[in-house]
Amino acid sequence: MKVILNNWLKEERLKAHKTSKEEISKLFKIVERDLHDAGIEGLSADRRFITVYNAALQLTTIVLRAYGLRTNPNKTGHHRISIDALPEIIGEEFQDLSDYLNACRIKRNICDYTSSGEISETEALEITREIKEFKVVVVKWIKKTHPHLALKTAP
Repeated sequence: MKVILNNWLKEERLKAHKTSKEEISKLFKIVERDLHDAGIEGLSADRRFITVYNAALQLTTIVLRAYGLRTNPNKTGHHRISIDALPEIIGEEFQDLSDYLNACRIKRNICDYTSSGEISETEALEITREIKEFKVVVVKWIKKTHPHLALKTAP
């Protein structure tokens, strides 16, 4: 296992986890719900962004769970750890996506807790495009590396 992941395990920020096809399926259903809901007409750009961000977070959770890990619910930083684990688990070529998702994490936090009207239509569309592409990557990654968790029909 990678050094960073091992450090998080030692710090108890991550825990070993045995997932199942059922758990992965349920998480993909959340992703589908959020991507669908983000397309509801009349939602603000902020709300669409936040909803798609949640889909992204579920995708990072799927990657962690398939890899045999989960964040520790008794520790802070779940979002950050889930996002930062991506290049560690699925490859360094996902560092840019991890960086992008961390920037989105900060914007989501502002929108949810301190301010509204922070997200432009362009940003809402961009995160939607990025996460739809990321979902395809996660589905392919599971089929290739954890075929016992792959769903018969892709979500």
